Amino acid sequence: MSAGPVLTAPRREGFDAAYEQVRGDGGIQFTPKFAKPVDPPPDWLTQFQKWLAEILGPVARFLDAIWPWLEKLLLVALLAGVLVLLWVILAPYIADWRERQGEPGEQWVPDREKARALLEEADRLAAEGRFDEAAHLLLYRSIEDIAEKRPDLLRPSTTTREIGAFDALSQRARQAFGVIAGHVEASFFARRPLDRSAWDSSREAYRSFALDGG
Repeated sequence: MSAGPVLTAPRREGFDAAYEQVRGDGGIQFTPKFAKPVDPPPDWLTQFQKWLAEILGPVARFLDAIWPWLEKLLLVALLAGVLVLLWVILAPYIADWRERQGEPGEQWVPDREKARALLEEADRLAAEGRFDEAAHLLLYRSIEDIAEKRPDLLRPSTTTREIGAFDALSQRARQAFGVIAGHVEASFFARRPLDRSAWDSSREAYRSFALDGG
């Protein structure tokens, strides 16, 4: 039986040279480097922080003690701000509504001569049996008179019922306006022609208000 091959130590010249080359490379770090400790703050900054803590500490404790009351105060302030905002938004509409309602002493009363002329014109229509047109004439001439004397009261969308509720009209004016408007609306919307009785009621309501003292 023959002996196996003789093993000789490997040549290390190439490895050693490569190792020495790598170890000699200054761009490669082989030992750990720890971060440099942060420098302590300067003494003046430390003293300032202590002074600030002494000042703010009592303030913080005071705020913590009064916070329940302060929280309620902030809620009240928030509610007051909301109310002020609502007032700013709604004030123009409220002022407009008050203006349209009128003030005492500014109530609408038709001119007596115009009222007589209007009744004469309406009577001519009624004499021809045109009671609907006669009542319409009383109503719309009255609205025109209101629009002329109190233009602040009426808007394009104002209805006869709204006009009849204005405070700028006296109680007698509202009653007269309500009677005439009721007959006209029945004629216009319900398509019920007015008869002599309805016309007489409308005429007397207007005459009593316009010519008997308003």
